[in-house]
Amino acid sequence: MRHRFTKVLLGTALFMLLGGTATVAARSHHSSAGSYNVGVIYSRTGLLSAYGAEELEGFKLGLKYATNGTNQVNGKTINVTYVDDKTDAATAVNAAKDLIGQGYKIIGGTDSSGIALQVAPLAAQNHVLYVSGPAASDAITGANKYTFRAGRQTTQDVLTAASYLKGAGKKVVVFDQDSVFGHGNFAAVKAVIGGKGHTVGEISVPLTATDFTPFAQQLKNANADLIYIAWAGTTAGAMYKSLDQQNIFNGSADIVTGLAERATYPAYGDQATKFHFLSHYVYTAPKSKVNDWLVQQLRKRGQVPDIFTPDGFVMAQMIVHALQTAKSDDPDKLVSALEGYKFLAPKGIQVIRPQDHAMLQPMFRVKLASKNGHLVPALLGTANTYATAPAVVAMRG
Repeated sequence: MRHRFTKVLLGTALFMLLGGTATVAARSHHSSAGSYNVGVIYSRTGLLSAYGAEELEGFKLGLKYATNGTNQVNGKTINVTYVDDKTDAATAVNAAKDLIGQGYKIIGGTDSSGIALQVAPLAAQNHVLYVSGPAASDAITGANKYTFRAGRQTTQDVLTAASYLKGAGKKVVVFDQDSVFGHGNFAAVKAVIGGKGHTVGEISVPLTATDFTPFAQQLKNANADLIYIAWAGTTAGAMYKSLDQQNIFNGSADIVTGLAERATYPAYGDQATKFHFLSHYVYTAPKSKVNDWLVQQLRKRGQVPDIFTPDGFVMAQMIVHALQTAKSDDPDKLVSALEGYKFLAPKGIQVIRPQDHAMLQPMFRVKLASKNGHLVPALLGTANTYATAPAVVAMRG
Protein backbone atom coordinates (compact mmCIF):
# COMPACT_ATOMS: atom_id res chain seq x y z
CA MET A 1 0.00 0.00 0.00
CA ARG A 2 1.33 3.44 -0.82
CA HIS A 3 1.86 5.89 1.99
CA ARG A 4 -0.64 8.67 2.40
CA PHE A 5 0.22 12.06 3.71
CA THR A 6 -1.92 14.90 4.80
CA LYS A 7 -0.80 18.42 5.04
CA VAL A 8 -3.12 21.03 6.32
CA LEU A 9 -1.66 24.36 5.86
CA LEU A 10 -4.65 25.25 7.51
CA GLY A 11 -3.46 27.67 9.58
CA THR A 12 -3.78 30.61 7.71
CA ALA A 13 -6.20 31.17 5.09
CA LEU A 14 -7.67 34.59 5.43
CA PHE A 15 -5.60 36.86 7.55
CA MET A 16 -6.92 39.31 9.99
CA LEU A 17 -5.35 42.50 10.63
CA LEU A 18 -6.27 45.15 12.96
CA GLY A 19 -9.94 45.64 13.66
CA GLY A 20 -11.38 49.10 13.33
CA THR A 21 -13.19 51.55 15.49
CA ALA A 22 -16.35 50.11 14.12
CA THR A 23 -15.31 46.70 15.39
CA VAL A 24 -15.64 45.56 18.96
CA ALA A 25 -12.66 46.33 21.17
CA ALA A 26 -12.45 44.13 24.23
CA ARG A 27 -10.36 46.70 26.04
CA SER A 28 -9.15 50.17 25.25
CA HIS A 29 -6.35 52.10 26.88
CA HIS A 30 -4.96 55.57 26.44
CA SER A 31 -1.26 56.27 26.11
CA SER A 32 0.60 57.41 29.19
CA ALA A 33 4.16 57.87 30.35
CA GLY A 34 3.81 54.75 32.46
CA SER A 35 2.59 52.32 29.83
CA TYR A 36 3.11 50.86 26.36
CA ASN A 37 0.05 50.44 24.14
CA VAL A 38 -0.34 47.37 21.93
CA GLY A 39 -3.21 46.69 19.53
CA VAL A 40 -4.04 43.04 18.87
CA ILE A 41 -6.39 42.30 16.01
CA TYR A 42 -7.80 38.81 15.79
CA SER A 43 -10.81 37.00 14.34
CA ARG A 44 -13.15 36.74 17.28
CA THR A 45 -15.89 36.14 14.69
CA GLY A 46 -15.90 35.18 11.03
CA LEU A 47 -14.45 32.31 9.01
CA LEU A 48 -11.26 32.05 11.06
CA SER A 49 -12.74 32.60 14.51
CA ALA A 50 -11.38 29.26 15.76
CA TYR A 51 -7.86 30.35 14.83
CA GLY A 52 -8.40 33.74 16.41
CA ALA A 53 -9.40 32.16 19.71
CA GLU A 54 -6.24 30.02 19.77
CA GLU A 55 -4.04 32.97 18.85
CA LEU A 56 -5.59 35.17 21.55
CA GLU A 57 -5.19 32.51 24.22
CA GLY A 58 -1.57 32.01 23.24
CA PHE A 59 -0.85 35.73 23.26
CA LYS A 60 -2.20 36.23 26.77
CA LEU A 61 -0.20 33.30 28.10
CA GLY A 62 2.89 34.43 26.19
CA LEU A 63 2.59 37.86 27.77
CA LYS A 64 2.35 36.25 31.18
CA TYR A 65 5.40 34.08 30.52
CA ALA A 66 7.59 36.78 28.98
CA THR A 67 6.89 39.30 31.76
CA ASN A 68 7.05 36.75 34.60
CA GLY A 69 3.41 37.44 35.36
CA THR A 70 3.88 41.18 35.89
CA ASN A 71 2.51 42.44 32.55
CA GLN A 72 5.26 45.05 32.74
CA VAL A 73 8.39 45.87 30.75
CA ASN A 74 10.98 48.43 31.79
CA GLY A 75 8.76 49.32 34.73
CA LYS A 76 5.87 50.18 32.42
CA THR A 77 2.55 48.35 32.04
CA ILE A 78 1.67 46.79 28.69
CA ASN A 79 -1.86 47.92 27.88
CA VAL A 80 -3.51 45.79 25.21
CA THR A 81 -6.53 46.65 23.10
CA TYR A 82 -8.16 43.57 21.54
CA VAL A 83 -10.20 44.09 18.38
CA ASP A 84 -12.34 41.73 16.32
CA ASP A 85 -11.65 42.06 12.59
CA LYS A 86 -14.48 39.62 11.76
CA THR A 87 -12.10 37.94 9.27
CA ASP A 88 -12.82 40.85 6.95
CA ALA A 89 -10.11 42.82 5.16
CA ALA A 90 -11.90 46.17 5.07
CA THR A 91 -12.71 45.95 8.77
CA ALA A 92 -9.13 45.08 9.58
CA VAL A 93 -7.61 47.85 7.49
CA ASN A 94 -9.93 50.46 8.98
CA ALA A 95 -9.05 49.19 12.42
CA ALA A 96 -5.34 49.41 11.72
CA LYS A 97 -5.72 52.98 10.55
CA ASP A 98 -7.74 53.83 13.64
CA LEU A 99 -5.18 52.33 16.02
CA ILE A 100 -2.33 54.07 14.23
CA GLY A 101 -4.29 57.32 14.35
CA GLN A 102 -4.61 56.92 18.12
CA GLY A 103 -0.84 56.72 18.39
CA TYR A 104 -0.34 52.96 18.68
CA LYS A 105 3.19 52.02 17.64
CA ILE A 106 2.81 48.24 18.01
CA ILE A 107 0.16 46.18 16.26
CA GLY A 108 -0.10 42.40 16.21
CA GLY A 109 -2.50 39.61 15.47
CA THR A 110 -3.75 38.47 12.12
CA ASP A 111 -5.00 35.11 10.92
CA SER A 112 -5.72 35.77 7.24
CA SER A 113 -2.96 36.16 4.67
CA GLY A 114 -5.13 38.37 2.47
CA ILE A 115 -5.69 40.81 5.32
CA ALA A 116 -2.06 40.75 6.45
CA LEU A 117 -0.87 41.76 3.02
CA GLN A 118 -3.18 44.78 3.08
CA VAL A 119 -2.10 45.85 6.55
CA ALA A 120 1.64 45.43 6.09
CA PRO A 121 1.93 48.50 3.81
CA LEU A 122 0.26 50.60 6.51
CA ALA A 123 3.03 49.62 8.91
CA ALA A 124 5.67 50.83 6.46
CA GLN A 125 3.82 54.02 5.56
CA ASN A 126 3.28 54.99 9.18
CA HIS A 127 6.47 53.54 10.72
CA VAL A 128 4.78 51.24 13.25
CA LEU A 129 5.79 47.71 14.24
CA TYR A 130 3.50 45.04 12.85
CA VAL A 131 3.79 41.40 13.97
CA SER A 132 1.47 39.07 12.06
CA GLY A 133 0.13 35.89 13.62
CA PRO A 134 -0.87 32.62 11.92
CA ALA A 135 -1.12 34.10 8.39
CA ALA A 136 1.00 31.81 6.20
CA SER A 137 1.53 33.70 2.94
CA ASP A 138 5.15 33.77 1.81
CA ALA A 139 4.65 37.38 0.73
CA ILE A 140 4.53 38.54 4.36
CA THR A 141 8.22 37.68 4.65
CA GLY A 142 10.23 40.59 3.28
CA ALA A 143 7.12 42.77 2.95
CA ASN A 144 8.87 45.75 4.54
CA LYS A 145 11.18 46.82 7.34
CA TYR A 146 8.38 47.16 9.90
CA THR A 147 6.58 43.85 9.25
CA PHE A 148 7.44 40.62 11.07
CA ARG A 149 5.70 37.28 11.44
CA ALA A 150 5.14 35.11 14.51
CA GLY A 151 3.99 32.03 12.58
CA ARG A 152 5.41 29.83 9.86
CA GLN A 153 5.07 30.44 6.13
CA THR A 154 3.80 28.32 3.26
CA THR A 155 7.20 27.41 1.84
CA GLN A 156 8.16 25.85 5.17
CA ASP A 157 5.13 23.60 4.87
CA VAL A 158 5.94 22.70 1.28
CA LEU A 159 9.61 22.01 1.97
CA THR A 160 8.53 19.62 4.70
CA ALA A 161 6.12 17.91 2.31
CA ALA A 162 8.52 17.70 -0.63
CA SER A 163 10.56 14.90 0.91
CA TYR A 164 7.60 12.56 0.64
CA LEU A 165 7.36 12.65 -3.15
CA LYS A 166 9.74 10.07 -4.57
CA GLY A 167 10.91 9.71 -8.14
CA ALA A 168 10.54 12.21 -10.99
CA GLY A 169 7.94 13.21 -13.53
CA LYS A 170 4.99 12.84 -11.15
CA LYS A 171 1.66 14.63 -11.51
CA VAL A 172 0.78 16.80 -8.52
CA VAL A 173 -2.56 18.59 -8.04
CA VAL A 174 -3.02 21.32 -5.45
CA PHE A 175 -6.60 21.31 -4.15
CA ASP A 176 -7.07 24.70 -2.53
CA GLN A 177 -9.37 27.60 -1.74
CA ASP A 178 -9.69 30.61 -4.04
CA SER A 179 -7.82 32.93 -1.67
CA VAL A 180 -4.41 34.44 -1.10
CA PHE A 181 -3.66 31.49 1.16
CA GLY A 182 -4.75 28.90 -1.38
CA HIS A 183 -2.99 30.41 -4.37
CA GLY A 184 0.09 31.04 -2.25
CA ASN A 185 0.25 27.33 -1.53
CA PHE A 186 -0.07 26.52 -5.22
CA ALA A 187 2.74 28.94 -6.05
CA ALA A 188 4.97 27.42 -3.39
CA VAL A 189 4.26 23.84 -4.48
CA LYS A 190 4.90 24.76 -8.10
CA ALA A 191 8.19 26.43 -7.22
CA VAL A 192 9.48 23.80 -4.79
CA ILE A 193 8.03 20.54 -6.09
CA GLY A 194 7.63 21.62 -9.71
CA GLY A 195 11.27 22.64 -9.63
CA LYS A 196 12.18 19.00 -8.98
CA GLY A 197 10.82 17.81 -12.33
CA HIS A 198 7.17 17.21 -11.43
CA THR A 199 4.05 18.66 -13.11
CA VAL A 200 1.90 20.79 -10.80
CA GLY A 201 -1.72 21.78 -11.45
CA GLU A 202 -4.41 23.51 -9.39
CA ILE A 203 -8.09 23.00 -8.59
CA SER A 204 -9.36 26.05 -6.73
CA VAL A 205 -12.63 26.16 -4.75
CA PRO A 206 -14.49 29.44 -4.06
CA LEU A 207 -14.57 30.45 -0.40
CA THR A 208 -18.36 30.75 -0.67
CA ALA A 209 -18.83 27.18 -1.92
CA THR A 210 -21.11 24.90 0.08
CA ASP A 211 -21.38 22.02 -2.40
CA PHE A 212 -17.95 20.49 -2.97
CA THR A 213 -19.05 17.57 -5.13
CA PRO A 214 -18.17 19.15 -8.52
CA PHE A 215 -14.67 20.00 -7.30
CA ALA A 216 -14.19 16.55 -5.79
CA GLN A 217 -15.14 15.04 -9.15
CA GLN A 218 -12.58 17.25 -10.90
CA LEU A 219 -9.96 16.06 -8.45
CA LYS A 220 -10.85 12.42 -9.02
CA ASN A 221 -10.67 12.86 -12.79
CA ALA A 222 -7.26 14.54 -12.55
CA ASN A 223 -5.59 11.16 -11.90
CA ALA A 224 -2.85 12.73 -9.81
CA ASP A 225 0.07 10.89 -8.25
CA LEU A 226 -0.05 13.26 -5.31
CA ILE A 227 -2.86 15.51 -4.06
CA TYR A 228 -1.80 18.48 -1.98
CA ILE A 229 -4.67 19.96 0.04
CA ALA A 230 -4.40 23.57 1.25
CA TRP A 231 -7.53 24.39 3.24
CA ALA A 232 -8.51 26.60 6.16
CA GLY A 233 -11.68 27.39 8.03
CA THR A 234 -14.90 25.74 9.08
CA THR A 235 -15.74 24.08 5.74
CA ALA A 236 -12.97 21.46 5.98
CA GLY A 237 -15.30 18.75 7.27
CA ALA A 238 -17.76 19.11 4.40
CA MET A 239 -14.92 19.22 1.91
CA TYR A 240 -13.34 16.00 3.19
CA LYS A 241 -16.73 14.31 3.19
CA SER A 242 -17.13 15.15 -0.50
CA LEU A 243 -13.70 13.73 -1.29
CA ASP A 244 -14.58 10.56 0.59
CA GLN A 245 -17.85 10.23 -1.33
CA GLN A 246 -15.83 10.30 -4.55
CA ASN A 247 -13.63 7.51 -3.17
CA ILE A 248 -10.53 9.67 -3.47
CA PHE A 249 -8.99 8.39 -0.25
CA ASN A 250 -9.06 4.84 -1.59
CA GLY A 251 -7.43 5.75 -4.90
CA SER A 252 -3.79 5.46 -5.90
CA ALA A 253 -2.79 9.07 -5.16
CA ASP A 254 -0.83 10.05 -2.09
CA ILE A 255 -2.69 12.74 -0.15
CA VAL A 256 -0.66 15.48 1.43
CA THR A 257 -2.20 17.96 3.82
CA GLY A 258 -1.42 19.55 7.13
CA LEU A 259 -2.91 18.56 10.45
CA ALA A 260 -5.43 21.15 11.53
CA GLU A 261 -6.81 21.95 14.98
CA ARG A 262 -8.07 19.04 17.09
CA ALA A 263 -11.73 19.81 16.44
CA THR A 264 -11.18 18.84 12.79
CA TYR A 265 -9.70 15.39 13.41
CA PRO A 266 -13.04 13.57 12.96
CA ALA A 267 -13.41 15.29 9.57
CA TYR A 268 -10.73 13.03 8.12
CA GLY A 269 -13.18 10.17 8.50
CA ASP A 270 -12.46 6.47 8.76
CA GLN A 271 -9.17 6.91 6.90
CA ALA A 272 -7.65 9.20 9.55
CA THR A 273 -5.28 6.67 11.09
CA LYS A 274 -3.92 5.69 7.65
CA PHE A 275 -2.62 9.16 6.83
CA HIS A 276 0.71 10.78 7.54
CA PHE A 277 0.37 14.46 8.34
CA LEU A 278 2.59 17.51 8.38
CA SER A 279 2.15 19.93 11.23
CA HIS A 280 3.77 23.10 12.44
CA TYR A 281 2.61 22.30 15.98
CA VAL A 282 1.02 19.63 18.13
CA TYR A 283 1.45 20.07 21.84
CA THR A 284 3.00 16.62 22.38
CA ALA A 285 5.80 17.15 19.83
CA PRO A 286 8.20 19.81 21.20
CA LYS A 287 10.60 19.08 24.02
CA SER A 288 11.17 22.51 25.52
CA LYS A 289 10.63 24.08 28.92
CA VAL A 290 8.53 26.80 27.30
CA ASN A 291 6.16 24.24 25.82
CA ASP A 292 6.04 22.40 29.15
CA TRP A 293 5.01 25.65 30.85
CA LEU A 294 2.36 26.39 28.22
CA VAL A 295 0.86 22.90 28.47
CA GLN A 296 0.86 23.09 32.26
CA GLN A 297 -0.96 26.43 32.27
CA LEU A 298 -3.71 25.16 29.99
CA ARG A 299 -4.08 21.85 31.78
CA LYS A 300 -5.08 23.85 34.85
CA ARG A 301 -8.14 24.87 32.81
CA GLY A 302 -8.76 21.37 31.52
CA GLN A 303 -7.35 22.32 28.10
CA VAL A 304 -4.25 21.79 25.99
CA PRO A 305 -2.64 24.06 23.36
CA ASP A 306 -3.94 23.87 19.81
CA ILE A 307 -2.32 24.52 16.46
CA PHE A 308 -2.17 28.34 16.59
CA THR A 309 -1.69 28.82 20.32
CA PRO A 310 2.11 29.08 19.84
CA ASP A 311 1.74 31.80 17.19
CA GLY A 312 0.04 34.10 19.68
CA PHE A 313 2.55 33.08 22.36
CA VAL A 314 5.51 33.90 20.11
CA MET A 315 3.96 37.22 19.14
CA ALA A 316 3.94 38.18 22.82
CA GLN A 317 7.53 36.99 23.27
CA MET A 318 8.62 39.13 20.32
CA ILE A 319 6.87 42.26 21.55
CA VAL A 320 8.19 41.93 25.10
CA HIS A 321 11.74 41.26 23.88
CA ALA A 322 11.62 44.24 21.52
CA LEU A 323 10.43 46.59 24.27
CA GLN A 324 12.99 45.27 26.76
CA THR A 325 15.86 45.62 24.32
CA ALA A 326 14.84 48.97 22.82
CA LYS A 327 13.85 50.35 26.24
CA SER A 328 11.17 52.32 24.40
CA ASP A 329 8.42 51.81 21.85
CA ASP A 330 10.29 53.66 19.12
CA PRO A 331 9.48 51.51 16.06
CA ASP A 332 12.94 51.72 14.49
CA LYS A 333 14.55 50.57 17.72
CA LEU A 334 11.97 47.79 18.04
CA VAL A 335 12.82 46.59 14.53
CA SER A 336 16.53 46.52 15.34
CA ALA A 337 15.81 44.54 18.51
CA LEU A 338 13.89 41.85 16.61
CA GLU A 339 16.21 41.35 13.64
CA GLY A 340 18.36 38.30 14.36
CA TYR A 341 16.50 37.49 17.59
CA LYS A 342 17.07 33.83 18.57
CA PHE A 343 14.88 32.47 21.35
CA LEU A 344 13.25 29.44 22.91
CA ALA A 345 9.57 29.26 21.93
CA PRO A 346 6.97 26.54 22.59
CA LYS A 347 8.06 24.74 19.39
CA GLY A 348 11.76 24.95 20.23
CA ILE A 349 14.51 27.30 19.03
CA GLN A 350 13.23 29.99 16.64
CA VAL A 351 15.20 32.65 14.78
CA ILE A 352 14.08 35.86 13.08
CA ARG A 353 16.24 36.10 9.96
CA PRO A 354 17.44 39.71 9.78
CA GLN A 355 17.57 39.96 5.98
CA ASP A 356 13.84 39.41 5.36
CA HIS A 357 12.23 38.70 8.78
CA ALA A 358 11.47 35.05 7.95
CA MET A 359 10.67 33.11 11.14
CA LEU A 360 12.86 30.00 11.12
CA GLN A 361 11.39 27.25 13.29
CA PRO A 362 11.03 23.48 13.73
CA MET A 363 8.39 21.59 11.74
CA PHE A 364 6.84 18.21 12.54
CA ARG A 365 5.68 15.01 10.83
CA VAL A 366 2.85 13.28 12.67
CA LYS A 367 0.13 10.68 12.30
CA LEU A 368 -3.22 10.23 14.02
CA ALA A 369 -3.71 7.23 16.27
CA SER A 370 -6.84 5.96 17.98
CA LYS A 371 -6.64 6.04 21.77
CA ASN A 372 -9.59 5.33 24.05
CA GLY A 373 -11.98 6.10 21.23
CA HIS A 374 -10.32 9.42 20.34
CA LEU A 375 -7.85 10.46 17.66
CA VAL A 376 -4.56 11.75 19.06
CA PRO A 377 -1.42 12.91 17.24
CA ALA A 378 1.75 10.83 17.38
CA LEU A 379 5.12 12.29 16.41
CA LEU A 380 6.95 10.67 13.48
CA GLY A 381 9.82 13.11 13.14
CA THR A 382 11.03 16.70 13.51
CA ALA A 383 12.68 19.00 10.98
CA ASN A 384 15.01 21.31 12.89
CA THR A 385 14.90 25.10 12.87
CA TYR A 386 17.03 25.50 9.74
CA ALA A 387 16.01 22.42 7.75
CA THR A 388 12.99 24.09 6.14
CA ALA A 389 14.33 27.65 5.89
CA PRO A 390 12.86 29.39 2.83
CA ALA A 391 15.17 31.13 0.38
CA VAL A 392 16.14 34.66 1.41
CA VAL A 393 14.10 37.34 -0.35
CA ALA A 394 14.90 41.01 -0.82
CA MET A 395 13.11 43.41 1.50
CA ARG A 396 10.45 45.14 -0.56
CA GLY A 397 9.76 48.20 1.56
